[in-house]
Amino acid sequence: MSNASFSVPPAQNEPVLDYGPGSPERAELQSTLRAMRGERLDIPLVIGGAEVRTGSLSEACCPHDRAHVLADWHQGDAQHVARAAQACRAAAADWAAMAWEDRASIFLKAADLLAGPWRQRLNASTMLGQSKTAHQAEIDAACELIDFFRFNVQFMRELYAEQPLSSRGCWNRLEQRPLEGFVFAVTPFNFTSIAGNLPTAPALMGNTVIWKPASSALFSAWQILKLLEEAGLPPGVINFVPGSGRRIGDPVLAHPDFAGVHFTGSTGVFQGMWAAIGANIANYRGYPRIVGETGGKDFVFAHPSADAPALVTALVRGAFEYQGQKCSAASRAYIPRSLWARVEGPLVETVRSLPMGSVEDFSNFMGAVIDAAAFRDITGYIDYAKHSSEAEILAGGEYDDAEGFFIRPTVVRTTNPSFKLMAEEIFGPVLTLFVYEDDQLDAALESCDTASPYALTGAVFAQDRAAIVRIADRLRNAAGNFYINDKPTGAVVGQQPFGGGRASGTNDKAGSKLNLLRWVSTRTIKENFVPPTDYRYPYMRT
Repeated sequence: MSNASFSVPPAQNEPVLDYGPGSPERAELQSTLRAMRGERLDIPLVIGGAEVRTGSLSEACCPHDRAHVLADWHQGDAQHVARAAQACRAAAADWAAMAWEDRASIFLKAADLLAGPWRQRLNASTMLGQSKTAHQAEIDAACELIDFFRFNVQFMRELYAEQPLSSRGCWNRLEQRPLEGFVFAVTPFNFTSIAGNLPTAPALMGNTVIWKPASSALFSAWQILKLLEEAGLPPGVINFVPGSGRRIGDPVLAHPDFAGVHFTGSTGVFQGMWAAIGANIANYRGYPRIVGETGGKDFVFAHPSADAPALVTALVRGAFEYQGQKCSAASRAYIPRSLWARVEGPLVETVRSLPMGSVEDFSNFMGAVIDAAAFRDITGYIDYAKHSSEAEILAGGEYDDAEGFFIRPTVVRTTNPSFKLMAEEIFGPVLTLFVYEDDQLDAALESCDTASPYALTGAVFAQDRAAIVRIADRLRNAAGNFYINDKPTGAVVGQQPFGGGRASGTNDKAGSKLNLLRWVSTRTIKENFVPPTDYRYPYMRT
């Protein structure tokens, strides 16, 4: 083993390519889209490095072209969870004993592979399997995942370097040990970068992992696994076990080797997992780490001094990029009466003009929602608004699933700040607005703070600095990521650590050192160089 004290390459955010007409990246991405569209993959489980085909198959389809099958994937069950747990145990000692710089090199290599030859493969799989536009795929599947790999290595090195003081005659040290047991990574459909980060952050810190990817994002998840294999990840460190939530989750949470969960998904599912962990608490070797980023009902709060064009742009981008299927998407807005006349017309006109269709057509701003269940849930909210005396649809409201799961971007105005669409998570292209009277600012702030149980992201728009201070202070607990004169989406690794509280999660801030700290167990070591040889203290002398 080397006795050098290694540094790591300074992490920098990956530049975003623009995919303009005639650019080499656009040509490469379009070529990759055509090639991947022409394939039909067979996606197995991967346990201990071995591919496992169960024969219980589901299809991965294009949301914007629902008849097109991208892959057939094999579903796991309790027996595969047991095998994966055994694979974790078999790999754990060697992986934990591997020098940190050797673990780091795997993820640094993965970052460089993704920045180079793998970039369009991950982007194209995300566009086809999750209906993201080229820009949304680029900032997610390429840039953010690259950033996670690089910054997490830097954060790991910083965490290891934090050491206590030592007094004369002794040496105090801290070491960060991996958890005793495996980590369960449960990843969502909406961000390929999150699907890559949730299993790899604990793995980087020396843990072994069982990874259950979202059933609606298997196509890109498989590409991540193959990328990690090419980067040199040893077998058994991350075990790939897709399947239904209960068939995989229940046996995982009942296993005595379960040591923690890294989760992004719905609040209800996370609360159910927490309850199951509590019920099984006496069966575990230690108290599991529970890390989750869950729902959101993210807001934009405008002050009368807000810049109207900037507000309109933030509402459009914040609410409708990636069809509103971001945990951070703007879902509700509070606009003062004095500003509404300058906002309504431009907002409605812009939303009505947004181009929507296949993301393989680069002229489209929006694609389809992820699947039939999402389409049904989102359109249910739209229909509710259509039939409510407290709501008016200003733009959108149309939907069609004949070819793909398409829902027009929809703007709803309500007269009730506690209206259903102002309180409940929709996770789709629906923005609900409440126009408040200028002299009722405090009441509007109270509604913003209390109407929803979530506290993930939020934004204030104002030019008046005193108003910004007042609103930011009043909404201090309403959002874990708070934006001033910006949309509430687009957190960047290393710049805006991401996470929220209340019903939005444990606020363990993905994209920061705080998250990595959850995947280690700290040991304090004190070495006494000259230990005493007499039990008596000086005060005892007579």
